[in-house]
This record gives sequence, structure tokens and C-alpha cells, in this order.
Amino acid sequence: MSDPYASRTAVHEQEADGFGTVRVLPLDPAADAPLLHRWVSEERAAFWGMNGLTEQRVAEIYAHMDTLDTHHAYLVLKDGTPAALLQTYEPEADRVGACYPVEPGDIGIHLLLAPAAPGGTRPGWTGRLLTAVFTYVLLALDRDRVVVDPDVANEKAVARFLRHGFSAGPVVVLPEIVLPDVYLPEKQARLAFLTREVAFRG
Repeated sequence: MSDPYASRTAVHEQEADGFGTVRVLPLDPAADAPLLHRWVSEERAAFWGMNGLTEQRVAEIYAHMDTLDTHHAYLVLKDGTPAALLQTYEPEADRVGACYPVEPGDIGIHLLLAPAAPGGTRPGWTGRLLTAVFTYVLLALDRDRVVVDPDVANEKAVARFLRHGFSAGPVVVLPEIVLPDVYLPEKQARLAFLTREVAFRG
């Protein structure tokens, strides 16, 4: 079977010993919309905020993001198979920037993991994938600190980040955003931070 992603140039690629090859590709809003729509429509992805949207609307949202200089979306592959949707953003250009003192070198991310294979468990899988993602975000992009802002009720995501070395920050209220191309409801979020030193110590 041919690799449908072979023609795309990765912005980051690394071999993780005992895990596999991780590639980070710029998202193609039209081509990736069917896959992303399946992911964001699942109950487990409710906190992503796209439950109930049509595939066309999902494509439109990411097509709009593709026009921005401050927000970017990527498809993360593991051994050629889609493993996560990664979004990066400049905190000062995002609503989170009004909720904490942004420092030079900060970068924000949102991460949606692919669903596990039916009946399959993946011990250590998420941690290895996160390490590859942070290698891209912190080292390849030369940033000093990652900030995340999961919904305070998304306890699984909060716990996952804390296990990976993030320091818990304050609970904040992200303001509602109403724009022609973007609507984001008000959200109570738990901020958390990961510095480059902590991510790659040892």
C-alpha cells in the first residue's frame, strides 16, 4: 500500500529507539478533514470543542488557521500512521495571553491523540510520542517553554501533562472569542508549563 503522506515534506522527523519513526507534517485542511472529523467527533474528544461539526466545517476551520502566522496545525505520524493532531500558537496572539505573564520563548500547544486501536493498550506510547513532539516544539523551533491550557474538567489531559514533567499553573478563565471565522466559548482552564531544561534533563 502506498503511503498517502509520502509526498508531504516533514517539518520534523526523528527515530525514537524502541518506538519508531515520528514525523510532523503541516496539516492539509482539505485532505486531512475526513480523518480529523472522525477524531474530533468522538465522545473522548468533547473537550476539543468540535463535536457536532460537519466535515466541511472542520476543513474550513483549519483552512482559516492555515492563513495565520501565529497559529499552526500539524499531523503527527508514527511509522506512517496518523498518531496525533498538534496545534502550536504564539501565546501573545491567543486568548491565553491575557491570562498569564507571557515570557519570551513561550509557545502554546494543543494536542489531540489518535484513538487507540480497538481493544489495544499502549503502555508508554503516549509518553514516547509526547517526547518526540516536545523535541520538535522546544528544540527544532528553539523555544524555552511550552504552555498548555486544557479544560479544568479534562482530568486525563491535565494528569498526562503533569506526568510528563509539566508544572501546574493557575486555573484561569479563557474569554469567549466571537469572530467571523472563529468562535470559542468561555473556558475554565488549568494552565501548565514545561521548560526545555526539565523536558530534556538527563
